[in-house]
Amino acid sequence: MPVGARSHIRIARPSRDLAAAERFWVDGLGLDVVWRHDAASAAAGEHALLMVGWPDADWHLELVHESAAPVEPRPTEEDLLVIYVDEEVPQDLVARLEAHGGKRVQSPNPYWNEWGVTIEDPDGYRLVLCIRGWSNS
Repeated sequence: MPVGARSHIRIARPSRDLAAAERFWVDGLGLDVVWRHDAASAAAGEHALLMVGWPDADWHLELVHESAAPVEPRPTEEDLLVIYVDEEVPQDLVARLEAHGGKRVQSPNPYWNEWGVTIEDPDGYRLVLCIRGWSNS
């Protein structure tokens, strides 16, 4: 099968601190670590990375850090990862994300303020938990 609806998607981003990112995405949101390459085992020119996601999902998030040549994350207010919750966003989930390094923020787009909760991760990228559902079909 060439590229299609079941092709796996990787969203890759730089991170200042993989441990802080892991606390937010794994301990806060509840994603699993699906792969890790530690800096201690990385050869010269390689980078440390952390891949997180849900085991049965068709996507995962890759967070990368190379201490010898770090790339500073440069998120904008419109760099969003939206998860459609399809119900009210549990306030205990929001509290857990905040307790694990997230910061609740207002979106410049009023749609996301009306239909969800926006939280910045430790690198400044935005996660939106949307109360709506979504289907491409």
